[in-house]
Amino acid sequence: MGTALQLSQNLVPGANLESYIQTVNQIPVLSVDEEQNLAQRFHEHGDLEAARQMVLSHLRFVVHIARSYSGYGLAQADLIQEGNVGLMKAVKRFNPEYGVRLVSFAVHWIKAEIHEFILRNWRIVKVATTKAQRKLFFNLRSSKKRLAWLNSDETEAVAKDLGVEPRVVREMEGRMTSHDAAFDGAMEDDEDSGWQAPVHYLDDKRYDPASQLEQADWTQDSTARLTAALTDLDERSQDILRRRWLSENKATLHDLADEYGVSAERIRQIEKNAMKKMRKGMAAA
Repeated sequence: MGTALQLSQNLVPGANLESYIQTVNQIPVLSVDEEQNLAQRFHEHGDLEAARQMVLSHLRFVVHIARSYSGYGLAQADLIQEGNVGLMKAVKRFNPEYGVRLVSFAVHWIKAEIHEFILRNWRIVKVATTKAQRKLFFNLRSSKKRLAWLNSDETEAVAKDLGVEPRVVREMEGRMTSHDAAFDGAMEDDEDSGWQAPVHYLDDKRYDPASQLEQADWTQDSTARLTAALTDLDERSQDILRRRWLSENKATLHDLADEYGVSAERIRQIEKNAMKKMRKGMAAA
C-alpha cells in the first residue's frame, strides 16, 4: 500500500516535476499486441483498468510534447497536466480497429489541449479567437525562431507560407509582442513611473455626482441660450431653422423656396444669416 501511495503522489506533475518525469519514464511502453488487447477491453467492455494502463504507458509521450511548448512562459507542470487531459480524451475515443498506434492518434488531442491552455493563459486579452488565428499564432512563433524579427520581405514569405494576408501576419506579430499592464501598476513602481498605470487615466467619471450635475447644468444652460437666441429671430427665420434643423422630417432648400416664393439661394442666405445671429446671441447671453 505504501508503494502504491508513493506512485500515486509521484504521478502528480505539480507536486514534484522531476520526480514525476522520472516515474513516468519508468512505466513500461506497451507492445503492439498489449496495446491492442487493452484497447479492445476498454472499447468493447468499458474496462477502466485497461484504459488506465493505456494512459499510464503514454504519460512520457505527453512530457515530450509539453517540453516543446516551454517558450511560452507557462509552468511546465501545467502544460503536462493539460496534455494529460488530452491523452485521456484520446484514449476514450481510440478504436483499435483504426489500425494505428495510440501514440499517433493521441498527438492531436494532446496538442489541442495544450494549445487551448496557452491561448487562455498567455495573455489576459486573447490573442487568437478564430481557428485561422490560432493556427497563425503557433506557426508564427515557429517562424520567428528562425527569423528573429520580420521585415517586409520576411512578412511576405511567412504570409505566403501560411496562406494568409501580410496584414494578418503583422497584426498577429503585434499582439504577440505586446504585454499586459496591471491596472493599478506594479508594487515596485516609484513616483516617477507610477503615474503611467492605467488607474490614473482610465477612471470612469460618468457616474460621478459632481460630473453629472455639471453636465446637467451645462445642458440646461445651453438649451436656455438656444431658445432665447431663436426667439430673437424674425418669424420666417425661425420657421426656416426649425424646419431645416429641428424638425424630424427636415425640409429641403427647394421645398422652402417654393413655399415662400423665393429662390433656393435666398433661403440658404436667410438660413446662414439666422445661424450667425443665433451664435452671437448665445455668446452674449
